Amino acid sequence: MSTRESLQTLVKEKLGDSLFIVVSNREPYIHEWAGDRINCLKPPSGLTTALDPVMHSCRGIWIAHGGGSADRDVVDEHDKVPVPPENPHYFLKRVWLTKQEEDGYYYGLANGALWPLCHVAYTRPSFSESAWSMYKRVNEVFASVVLEEVGHRKAFVFVQDYHLALVPRLIKERNPNITVAQFWHIPWPNPEVMRICPWQEELLLGLLGNDLLGFQIRYYSDNFLNTVNSSLECRVDWERHEVCRAGHKTVVQSFPISIDFAQISRESKQPRVTQEIARLKKQLRIGNEIVGLGIDRIDYTKGLPDRLRAIDRFFEKYPRYAKQVVFVQVGAPSRIHLDSYKRIHADVETLVERINWKHASGHWKPIIYLNGANMSPLSIAALRRMARFCVVSSLHDGMNLVAKEFVASRFDEDGVLILSPFTGASRELADHALVVNPYATDQFADALRQAVEMRPRERRRRMRIMRSIVQENNIYKWAEDITLELLKFQARTR
Repeated sequence: MSTRESLQTLVKEKLGDSLFIVVSNREPYIHEWAGDRINCLKPPSGLTTALDPVMHSCRGIWIAHGGGSADRDVVDEHDKVPVPPENPHYFLKRVWLTKQEEDGYYYGLANGALWPLCHVAYTRPSFSESAWSMYKRVNEVFASVVLEEVGHRKAFVFVQDYHLALVPRLIKERNPNITVAQFWHIPWPNPEVMRICPWQEELLLGLLGNDLLGFQIRYYSDNFLNTVNSSLECRVDWERHEVCRAGHKTVVQSFPISIDFAQISRESKQPRVTQEIARLKKQLRIGNEIVGLGIDRIDYTKGLPDRLRAIDRFFEKYPRYAKQVVFVQVGAPSRIHLDSYKRIHADVETLVERINWKHASGHWKPIIYLNGANMSPLSIAALRRMARFCVVSSLHDGMNLVAKEFVASRFDEDGVLILSPFTGASRELADHALVVNPYATDQFADALRQAVEMRPRERRRRMRIMRSIVQENNIYKWAEDITLELLKFQARTR
């Protein structure tokens, strides 16, 4: 089994004195003013949660956009700050963007166009020439910061996600000796969907600047190769999963991302989590009810309205469970500057209010809706322990690490995972979770009943197997697999 120590050994032996750089839009630590004090916070992000343990092992440099109110106040003259503050393991180098740049690049192109385009969740992408211009400009900024940091040193640069699709090509054009990899955390759609993007060719050429391009599952990497094959003059080697264009070779593979299983399992056992369970039950007025749980960013891809309608239908079909079951939904606000996100926020709040009014009795209400922005990691750990079942019902999702975090937290080998087949996590966990189509409301309601009524022995049998899968395929295995693939590519090109 891969561990932090085994990854550290691999990095030390194989990467040697090479500089290791991660590049992403989202930063792993944010510094915010709280009165006259500065707090260092970890954002609720699957990307940063997954990569932070890797950086602890590699001790490199993480380059990211600095957006916290106190971010500028803690960096040195090179815009760097050691993190985490209590026990530094690597440097965070911040990139500064203007409000105009952030609006066009992040909200306009990345999340107004690429996010809905790739998720195919019935939200129309918005393509703006000005947003595309700003996206190109910001990608240039990130590439320049990387090149300045590397200088003449030997380096591995690991670019993250759809915000920075042009960065690999920009880096390789100016310094072909840098080994560049990128992980695309969200789905990649089929060629027919992707071809509606006016800048498809530029995006593909940017991504083909990578030496290694990774996706969550094989289906997405196949979609990418099909898109390239139908759109560009190049040679696709289907047997080796490689693209050769203008003499440059890009390896395209799938690497299902994961979590630090051991750390989450260990933290869940702490006495303070048990104390927090007692505090939350008192605060939320939860007694002996069976608790269901959802933890999500409020995003139209997460299927929250469909989930809430299924809960409504569950109490309609099985009224005997009134006052016996309560569903706790944690919703973290997200991208509220975009109209599509404002609508999903409003829809969720309206549905929660309507369903609670319809089914509430005395102090009991079927749904407890909590603002995820105000939830501490300790409270999230306590909720995962409290829950009889956890629902991950995305309409389309690259992986969804919430499912794996729930499994890792259940050291008691209890609990039921209800999982959408449209998540990357379902490729690993579907045989032992309850798989439900989030669009099928009655089927969804029946899955909720099955989770409530499942016998303890069956719950433990399923959970035991899922825990072994997540434990084996943890974040360190993911990082080792990518590192070993990079080393193979480097050996071939010497």
